[in-house]
Amino acid sequence: MFTVAALYHFTRFDDPAALREGLLKTAEEAGIVGSLLLAQEGINGTIAGSRAGIDTILAYIRALPGCADLEWKESTASMRPFGKMKVRLKREIVTMGQPDVDPRAKVGHYVAPEDWNDLIRSEDVVVIDTRNDYEVEIGTFEGAIDPKTKSFGEFPAWWEENKDRFHNKRVAMFCTGGIRCEKSTNFLLGQGVEDVFHLKGGILKYLEEVPAEDSTWNGECFVFDERVSVGHGLKEGPHVLCRACRQPLMAEDVNRPEYEEGVSCHRCIDMYDDARKERFRERQRQIELAKKRGERHIGATHKRG
Repeated sequence: MFTVAALYHFTRFDDPAALREGLLKTAEEAGIVGSLLLAQEGINGTIAGSRAGIDTILAYIRALPGCADLEWKESTASMRPFGKMKVRLKREIVTMGQPDVDPRAKVGHYVAPEDWNDLIRSEDVVVIDTRNDYEVEIGTFEGAIDPKTKSFGEFPAWWEENKDRFHNKRVAMFCTGGIRCEKSTNFLLGQGVEDVFHLKGGILKYLEEVPAEDSTWNGECFVFDERVSVGHGLKEGPHVLCRACRQPLMAEDVNRPEYEEGVSCHRCIDMYDDARKERFRERQRQIELAKKRGERHIGATHKRG
């Protein structure tokens, strides 16, 4: 059983590149796999390993500048959820493309999971899902608005086009672990929206703490690792991943004629030309050969983020 830790923290790293080597070395020596992003605005990622390994790397991260009060969310995975350990340098730890947005300055009101249902059921509250369309498709909160964005960077334009719909409304937003809402709430405050709220700890914390019988969540929550989705109690969901378009599929989708493992599904059957599909087939053949040898092929890992 693997312990999975999802984390983010906004702080000022003057030279994030100088932190990369020590972070990667510590993680690898602790047997950690997963992905961490470093930028001048902080750190973000999901990692997995043994209990002792996770404790080691979290202690290391908490010792980084400004990270002493780091918070994270834990769950478990029955199989290795990542192929290897990566530490990447980025412009932003979650890409919004708004240089004036700074969650360290001000964010919306945090709402604890146990208080979330009462808030979103209020008549003067509009609830917005800040995640991407393929995430929303497999699960969201009752009554939540889906902006149908392909990436988080599209959210500011969507808000500009739709903001008049929410005049005189309090705005509640949510995302997987909370990081997108740190930026989206700061953005809305900068746009003059006065009453902005977001779910503390995100969907993952809500599913961990709120019993299914009391829940206003419908479906599963997409996660960026080999589990693909989780449900209440953070139990692994029923979804699998299309290795071509990286979108979640249900078991019945795998039985559709458009599905070819590693090559296509009903969503992406027309997205790629024959040459690209043949490369996918070759990748899948290498994955299968690696399985027969008892190895893990790098092409089998989940890369969408």
